[in-house]
Amino acid sequence: MLKAEQELLKKLTIADLERANAYAKDLGSGLQIVRSFPQGVTVFGSARLSQKDKYCEKAFKLGHLLAEHGHTVITGGGPGIMEAANHGAYEIGGRSIGLNITLTHEQHPNPYLTDCITFEYFFARKVSLAMSAKVFVFFPGGFGTMDELSEILCLMQEAKMPKMPVFLVGKEYWKGFDKIIEKMVLMKLINARDTKIFTITNKVEDIVKAADKIGHPKVSENFYDGFREANFMQR
Repeated sequence: MLKAEQELLKKLTIADLERANAYAKDLGSGLQIVRSFPQGVTVFGSARLSQKDKYCEKAFKLGHLLAEHGHTVITGGGPGIMEAANHGAYEIGGRSIGLNITLTHEQHPNPYLTDCITFEYFFARKVSLAMSAKVFVFFPGGFGTMDELSEILCLMQEAKMPKMPVFLVGKEYWKGFDKIIEKMVLMKLINARDTKIFTITNKVEDIVKAADKIGHPKVSENFYDGFREANFMQR
């Protein structure tokens, strides 16, 4: 153990250690279930939309098509967009995963899950949602969806995770976001190449084609494993 690590451990209180163990337990449980299914398509979006909303109907269609093509569908496990995508996959016997979260206003897992785990901590859930994915899909959503989107984009921008297809579904909804991105480029806050990280579309078929192009990784394979080794070799 390095001297700096020894000094840090001396400064940690019992409460700090208990908190660190709770974090590790939550993350470990999440990664364990991630390793139990092949990487699929992770779908994000609002929990507040009705199943009759046009975006939920589109999410249902996406889940259905993905399962039809043999792709696992992963969501946050709640209602709204998440429920719709899971329902579409579940209806035809596809693998439908829910990575749920304990909230003050309790979020019950939707009934269309073949596998479910409930997290205590957002960061552990976000890591697991990311490591589950070979393709990321963002439907309209609120602060939570924007938090997840911005983190994924930032990690890809900074090469902290593999670059995988990222789709924002709903041109009408995301056009404001696209204008902000254009302003960032004009102000040189980001590079023009960063705008290529994501694609805005109305066609869920584009997402299925991207997943088909990547193919079907084995359960024992994960894109992050090779990525970690590549970074290690560069040091």
